Amino acid sequence: MSFRPRLKLALRVVIMALFLLPILWMVAASLHPVGTPLPQKAWLLPPSPTGRNFVRVWELVPIGRFALNSLLVVAVAVPLTLVTSSWAALGMAQLPRASQRRWVVLSLAVLMVPGIALWSTRFLVYKQLGWLDSVWALIAPAWMGTSPFYVLMFYRAFRRIPAAIYDAARLDGAGLLQMWSQVIMPMARPTAVGVAVLTFVLYWGDFISPLLYLRSQSQYTLPIALQLLQQLGRSDWPLLMAAATMATLIPVVLFLLVQPYFARVGR
Repeated sequence: MSFRPRLKLALRVVIMALFLLPILWMVAASLHPVGTPLPQKAWLLPPSPTGRNFVRVWELVPIGRFALNSLLVVAVAVPLTLVTSSWAALGMAQLPRASQRRWVVLSLAVLMVPGIALWSTRFLVYKQLGWLDSVWALIAPAWMGTSPFYVLMFYRAFRRIPAAIYDAARLDGAGLLQMWSQVIMPMARPTAVGVAVLTFVLYWGDFISPLLYLRSQSQYTLPIALQLLQQLGRSDWPLLMAAATMATLIPVVLFLLVQPYFARVGR
């Protein structure tokens, strides 16, 4: 093996270690005995590791129910975001160039609006619609593409598709929905996967929306469960790390599942 491939391999290992170290530390911290403080030195596994903290999480909060609520939110929000954001982007891509520029500028302007400015308005709208204390309050942004950033991602992907492909689809008699589902989206599959992963992470880790719009414990999601455990014992770090490990498990599994696809796209 020459020097350059070895350097690239070493760089990849270093980067992988930097990203994996916090996760490894979190898992190791969750294996510390109950009530013991976390070590101040740079070792990972405790002298006597135990899985008791994971059992305690299930005993203290209904973590299974909260996990199912989070899965329900992402199961609805992710496909809905893909549909609405890609439709909006396709509509932008079919406009004249001058109109496209205006919509891109408007999307960038909306991106600059801080999220906190929307909290009170959303609360009043959800209250009028009767969506408070329900899953609909959590997935409502997905009806509008969740974020203009996702619309711009699809817009860039659709703009890179040659105009001849759009014209050929129209000549073959394809309608707009048929062209979107059978021609455009398959060609923009890498962008769709990227938007799906980003949307999953956004809704899976959303703490503010459940805190503002939910009142019933039966509707809480996993981020609220972590906050409840912190309120029960702020200094019980092994318990908190065990709950964080459980909450992180599904996103990590998702990343491992889609990683081969990203590797194929990158070649």
